[in-house]
Amino acid sequence: MLDQPLAMTVHSLPAPQEALARDAERTVRGRRRMLALLLVCAAPVIASYVTYYFIRPEARRNYGELIEPQRPLPAVTGTALDGSAVPLRSLKGQWLLVSVAGGACDVACERHLYLQRQLREGLGADKDRVDWVWLVADGAPVLEPLRVALSRAVVVRVEAAALAQWLTPAPGRQLSEHLYVVDPMGNWMMRFPAGLDMAGAVKAKRDLERLLRASASWDLPGRTAP
Repeated sequence: MLDQPLAMTVHSLPAPQEALARDAERTVRGRRRMLALLLVCAAPVIASYVTYYFIRPEARRNYGELIEPQRPLPAVTGTALDGSAVPLRSLKGQWLLVSVAGGACDVACERHLYLQRQLREGLGADKDRVDWVWLVADGAPVLEPLRVALSRAVVVRVEAAALAQWLTPAPGRQLSEHLYVVDPMGNWMMRFPAGLDMAGAVKAKRDLERLLRASASWDLPGRTAP
């Protein structure tokens, strides 16, 4: 026989309060790590906007009017010229240079479409980061010669009431009198002055070039956003 009886060690369970405290601490740590990861991922985007909005010499004041707060693309589905459905949010992932007009497209509309094309082409190697977009705000048919000229444009028919909830003109102006800039995250962030002519287009091009330079670290050619 053994001189001493078999000893049994009993490990006490932690108190419920201690377990809850440890779980809460782990949750807080996890959230902090997730926040840190999100900040690391978002840092290039934030830096580019800080650079453009706040750290620019007075001599480089923008020609277009910055929209604050920015307005995201609405959850609206339009129609392409071939009749297919086009959710506006599917246009995210590129810089968008946008005009708005009726399908009949008067002289001012044609001038805007021409300037959009010239502005985009004038960006050279960066033009693939910008989409030329015409939002048709009524049911009027688009004539065939204009369709041919718009072969490189994104043309979407959207109800005027839906557009008015997203884009707005300057006081006393019409929606069709401006060109609008939307960033790759889908936010309307700039409006060029009404009555844009070739001299104004030169200034607008400088704005676009600055935006593209400021976002070069995170925005790539081609639509990559979901």
